[in-house]
Amino acid sequence: MDEKTTDRIVDVPGNPRPEGARIVWFEGVGGRRLRACLAPSTAETPRGTCIVCPGRTEFIEKYFEVARDLQDRGFAVLIIDWPGQGLSQRLLDDPQKGHIDRFETFMGALRNGLDAFEELPRPYVSLAHSMGGAIALAAIGQGLVKVEAAAFCAPMWGLPLGRVQRYFIWAMRVMGRSDDFAQKPGPPERFEDNVVTYDERHWQMNKDLTDAAPELSLGPVTWGWLGASLDIFSRMNKPETLCAIDIPVFVASAADEKLVDNRSHAHVASLLPNCEHVTVEGAMHEILMEKPDKRAEYWAGFDRMLERAGI
Repeated sequence: MDEKTTDRIVDVPGNPRPEGARIVWFEGVGGRRLRACLAPSTAETPRGTCIVCPGRTEFIEKYFEVARDLQDRGFAVLIIDWPGQGLSQRLLDDPQKGHIDRFETFMGALRNGLDAFEELPRPYVSLAHSMGGAIALAAIGQGLVKVEAAAFCAPMWGLPLGRVQRYFIWAMRVMGRSDDFAQKPGPPERFEDNVVTYDERHWQMNKDLTDAAPELSLGPVTWGWLGASLDIFSRMNKPETLCAIDIPVFVASAADEKLVDNRSHAHVASLLPNCEHVTVEGAMHEILMEKPDKRAEYWAGFDRMLERAGI
């Protein structure tokens, strides 16, 4: 059987699977084979299902700790490997290119995944990090998915790009170079050079996973990915769209952010009718992969959101 359709989970020491976790496959836009992980609630009466939307380059196994935390709260968990990431079908001949044609492809994967697993207990709550935050917010705003509450971790609602950079992205797409790397791959990252976490244990865990299964890894983005990101920002950040999202929302920004534009968090949060926005001091981009006290700060906000939602 093709490995892309097996129930393979990449295991490394120190990263135990969520209880009852299993791999399932479903069909995405264009018939692509996409991988998801289902982990049942460990509570006698399930509290609902949390839909975990990872960020760019990320994959199911990186979120096992998050899934266990959610199971401890009584939730079943669904995690999706986005098209072009993890062990889901890649989009270009070069599997290292971080590419997408348009964010609707990601949003369609989210919708199709929920349709494929209708047995998941309700209510639905979403937890989205970075690029997953753009996918989740756009899908909620367009009514593609319905959740009762939505939590965001350093969401990618804007990128720190200037006018000249934006023009260059447009020009490269017009010239037919959407599939080209916007930045060539560099040497292997060292912990001392990373810009996502101060916690070496989490950084090393991610490295151990990609060392054990190099096919999980993903390189820099393409011009097409950058252009698609700018497109979705302009569509989802409209006041009339955001003001209509009246569910409880929690947004956490990282004080030491180096990848996404924190100003976009303040803008979006100010337009959402029922939103708590906090900044986690002493944290970099991957707050959920940070040191324990920073993670605890995120989970405290998540729990407050659940209380506001009556879940």
